[in-house]
Amino acid sequence: MWIGALGGCSTKGISAALDRTERADGPAYSILHLCAPAEVGGLERVVQGLSSESVTQGHRVTVAAVLQPGADASGFLEPLRQAGVDTVRIEVRGRGYLREMRAVGRLLDSLRPDILHTHGYRVDLLHGSGARRRGIATVSTLHGSSRMGGLSHLFEWFQERALRRFDGVIAVSQPLMEELQERGVRQERLHLVPNAWTPPSHPLSRETARAELGVDGGSPVLGWIGRLIPIKGCDVFVDALSQIIDEDWSAVIIGDGPELEGLRSRVRGSGIAHRVRFTGSVPEAARFLSAFDLFVLSSRSEGTPMVLLEAMGAGVPVVATRVGGVPHVLRDGVDGWLLPPEDPQELARSLEEALSDASERVARGDAGRSRVRAHYSRTAWVQWHVAAYVSAIEQRGGRGSGRSR
Repeated sequence: MWIGALGGCSTKGISAALDRTERADGPAYSILHLCAPAEVGGLERVVQGLSSESVTQGHRVTVAAVLQPGADASGFLEPLRQAGVDTVRIEVRGRGYLREMRAVGRLLDSLRPDILHTHGYRVDLLHGSGARRRGIATVSTLHGSSRMGGLSHLFEWFQERALRRFDGVIAVSQPLMEELQERGVRQERLHLVPNAWTPPSHPLSRETARAELGVDGGSPVLGWIGRLIPIKGCDVFVDALSQIIDEDWSAVIIGDGPELEGLRSRVRGSGIAHRVRFTGSVPEAARFLSAFDLFVLSSRSEGTPMVLLEAMGAGVPVVATRVGGVPHVLRDGVDGWLLPPEDPQELARSLEEALSDASERVARGDAGRSRVRAHYSRTAWVQWHVAAYVSAIEQRGGRGSGRSR
């Protein structure tokens, strides 16, 4: 389905609103997820995994993506369609906020969902109030903060205040939960729901992944995946690599962002350019985790990062900073190595330790795989979300207020 924010509304390709149905284990809900997706990222993986599993459990799910006209969002939307999720494009030129609000309003009037679930500060700010005026319960997930400064900082400040009016707010880690409480979100509307492991749909073999990344099989490969922005700490990773030049290794950095050229210069200046490969943005980057002997998460702040769950689920041992929800997932000395953020020397020490003992890497990778698959399943994840939806509907005034049945 496509809804143009510049003109009329088309409902071609979307089914009519369904009457309430009952599943074997309880009622089915109509859920509209709304986001302004980037090309790749944890938020996008959350929406894909949550929507797909919700359909599997019998709920009716639509995902609406706010996009620039003509933007290629196939990497985000196509996996959703293949999973049976209805998808909608809402195309907006620049900052056409009023047109976007009218387009989303038309979609809400057409679908009459039980829940509008927003992801990201743009859609939180623009569309929560419109849904509530229509009697639709609103839920938002706080995935984390980009801490990019400038306008992003201002928008995130406004987002925190907008979240106080939502019927439900989901935090993906305990630190984010505490932050929301400090910002004035009422306790009865807060829900702690860590992210779940979502395996890639088409994982690659080790040989294929290494070949496509242009990595030979001779030395251990250290992998890093994420947006190249300050909060993700790729600069800390690069600085650590420059201190372990005596070890046998190569590194692959998958991702794009404003820090790319600065990081390339940093690598060249450290004399390790022949060991470090930048791939840029890669669709479904989790497919390539099998190429790595060690995965590095060097963030300065996190929620519960999807890439951490994906790496552990793939059996790749992890070296990670002790931030956000990471220590609740990764156990130091059992599943991987934990260290403080902003400390390239300590990161280098942990990397040297991991590189020196292949059998220990395998043992911690196996332990991480077992932990994630046992405790971070998508089935329970959706059920926790449904509990948050039920609570939000009660906050809004009870079931049935969204659409007539």
